[in-house]
Amino acid sequence: MTNHALIVVTTTHDTEVRAQALASAVVRERLAACAQLYPVGSVYRWDGELRTESEWRIDFKTRAELGDRLAEFIAEHHTYDTPEIVGVPVVTGSAAYLDWVNAATAH
Repeated sequence: MTNHALIVVTTTHDTEVRAQALASAVVRERLAACAQLYPVGSVYRWDGELRTESEWRIDFKTRAELGDRLAEFIAEHHTYDTPEIVGVPVVTGSAAYLDWVNAATAH
């Protein structure tokens, strides 16, 4: 496998429509090659209360060097006060897919 210094950045949104809009905006800006959306159940503490909510998780595949710009874009376009923005390194993958992520995020 080829080392391409890629990351997966994850966030969540409260509705499928908002998640889809954010995913489309990010990919349109070439800050990620693709975004995958799926429903999740979240349990978390906010303002001193334990909460359980349905949310939409979005996983963005991108180059590591775009991580900070992607995080800023998510924060600017998100409706949450404190959105989850977490990036993890991709440690392996098919060379063809990793090459595609690089090409799809190049300007």
